[in-house]
Amino acid sequence: MKVKLLSALILFTSQFSFSQTIKGKVVFNNYAIPKVEVVNSSTKTLAVSDANGEFSIIAKANDILVFVSKEHELKKITLTPETISNTPLIVELSLNAEELNEVLITNTPAITLSAAPEVEQVQRDEIAADRADKILKPLMIDDLNINKGLNIMRIGGFVASLLKKEKEEVKKAVPEIEFSTLAKNSYDQKFYLKTLKLQADEIELFLQFCEADPKSKIVAANNNTLSTMDFLFSKITEFKKFAASKK
Repeated sequence: MKVKLLSALILFTSQFSFSQTIKGKVVFNNYAIPKVEVVNSSTKTLAVSDANGEFSIIAKANDILVFVSKEHELKKITLTPETISNTPLIVELSLNAEELNEVLITNTPAITLSAAPEVEQVQRDEIAADRADKILKPLMIDDLNINKGLNIMRIGGFVASLLKKEKEEVKKAVPEIEFSTLAKNSYDQKFYLKTLKLQADEIELFLQFCEADPKSKIVAANNNTLSTMDFLFSKITEFKKFAASKK
């Protein structure tokens, strides 16, 4: 009986003292990692994981397998009879710390200095809040914290100021015109002589009389031909009474 147990033990030990094909899979967060170099540092042999993260390499017990990936930290595994018997191996890699920093920086919006100072400040606030979220919280988790609330209020005020400024610029873009100029441009001298029954030397005085009325500014701002005509007709009677009183 002892002889049989000793023979079985020798057979079991010798089974792992010879090289054999070791199969495994390289993963990160349960996702397969392709193109990982699997190096048997003991025999100087090399294998590369396929698109499914799977690899196979010749090795034996006590050999050291080194897993090399540009985006992940280097990992070493010493093969034991136990690990060999539990093939395929599942090798979990960790993301390279430098690569993680690059990912965070890449996902951060850049600040352009060509915008207005108010726009730049809003962008800086948004980026600061976004960086704080990424540093303090796991990815894919979001909430409406107080920083974002303040940014929304700031953006709302900024938009309102832009709209106000735009209205002012539009108002400046339309030059104010005097009523007398508008009236001269809208109607020729024949209109004043034949239609309004004015004398030639009364036309300029009549237009000045109309311009003295505050309503003339509203008519000039509207710059409407019909409104201008109505106003002139409404003022001609007053003007004639005024002219008669001065005689």
